[in-house]
Amino acid sequence: MKMAAVREMTQEELARAIEDNRREALNLRLQAQTGQLENTARVRQVRRDIARLLTEQTVRVKKAATGV
Repeated sequence: MKMAAVREMTQEELARAIEDNRREALNLRLQAQTGQLENTARVRQVRRDIARLLTEQTVRVKKAATGV
């Protein structure tokens, strides 16, 4: 997921994407523990996507608080 795509999301879409990615991260961790994980790079991608989404959410909250 690119930052440009994240910036275009609405607040509701952003919250939903964070929730979906966290759920996927949980499933990937469970697969890794049981030996069923095939694409280990996906764990890193999902972690970074969550960070991007949370960063954009924080930026929006700070902008709203300062009134910019």
